[in-house]
Amino acid sequence: MRITAGVAVAALLAAGCGSAPAPQAASPGGGSLVMGAAAREPAADPRPFGAADTAFGLSVLGAWCRADPQANIVLSPASLATGLGLAYLGARGGTARAVARVLRLPAAGSALEAGLHARSAALSALNGPGATVAASDQLWADPSLRTTSDYLNGIASSYDAGLRRVPLLSDPARAAAQINAVIAAATRGHIPRLLISQDLNGSGWVLTDALYLDADWAAPFEASQTRPGTFTTAAGARVSAQFLHGGGFSVTSSGGWTGVSLPYRGGKLAMTALLPPVNAAACPPLSARTLGQITAGRSRGGGGLAAVALPKVSLSSRASMRELLAGLGMGVAFEPGADFSGLSPQACCIGMVVHEATLRVAEKGTVASAATAVGITPTAIQAPMRAIVFDRPYLLLVTDTRTGEPLFLARVADPV
Repeated sequence: MRITAGVAVAALLAAGCGSAPAPQAASPGGGSLVMGAAAREPAADPRPFGAADTAFGLSVLGAWCRADPQANIVLSPASLATGLGLAYLGARGGTARAVARVLRLPAAGSALEAGLHARSAALSALNGPGATVAASDQLWADPSLRTTSDYLNGIASSYDAGLRRVPLLSDPARAAAQINAVIAAATRGHIPRLLISQDLNGSGWVLTDALYLDADWAAPFEASQTRPGTFTTAAGARVSAQFLHGGGFSVTSSGGWTGVSLPYRGGKLAMTALLPPVNAAACPPLSARTLGQITAGRSRGGGGLAAVALPKVSLSSRASMRELLAGLGMGVAFEPGADFSGLSPQACCIGMVVHEATLRVAEKGTVASAATAVGITPTAIQAPMRAIVFDRPYLLLVTDTRTGEPLFLARVADPV
């Protein structure tokens, strides 16, 4: 199975101006590249940011599931947090505090930039045998507009992101094509057309984050062992699904949840398949604390080993996140009184947040893709094995084993 692309986009709709940008440098794929002055960040621990993104992702998953309890759901907490994090760097006052609360940001100011830089570096360090990981962040702007130099410095320091000029206002179709070409290349073609010209109607700035991962299991499932089994869907129907079968996987339990660790080759990444308590509600809550206890048990290897029957799945989701995020406490960021003056004096508020993702789990490994669009409007020991059968709705979480950064999170309501 492979994991692919997470993409976050923030469309910053504006016709305003700020301070002059940094000098330009030649850049392929649409316009020149402008980089802010990246600070020499002190060493920081990325693990608190992995924990924050996990808690944020679980809150989003819970709210999404409650809104549509019979649906398959897949999202990238890392991508969604990056898209909103890029927007956060332009937020001020109460708006910044609200966004920080929802994102669970563990630091502020220079400590935040250092932590975000360490988080980005940790993602880049995931490359190795059996896993390809690539992350890319970008700010796009119309040539007629300016962005504050402080904002450019902040995104350079935190995300190693620069600015490219494309005709967002004068030729949105051309701008969309240029942005899509870069995103398609970054995601190895898994997200070929993230934007259409209508998405850019009135946009002065667009923020993009692309995350690509292609990972092989440490112990691939034997195709000869894949066979049909019965799965009870979230709607209560019994369907036939193709189940992967394997043994020797670490299993731990906490709070009624059972977690099975499925490591990827190289040991830097792992998937945790999470089976909720028997007879649980449609959307049983999974706290970050319970998940932490399960993953800690996985690291210690204290839960024993198990054989696993896991459905092959190919999932896709797309949803507007505006109401969901407002319900989680970010409502002020969507109101006319929001303050994104750190980006531009004429930036008003978030107008839309769209997230799309796919996830495929098969014998060889994992493939996934994700895209987020955030639009900002202007002002003007081997124990006896037991079998864990994932034959009812369950969760899948792909993480960086060192930092805990949640790359992908999914709920399987119906594997067929």
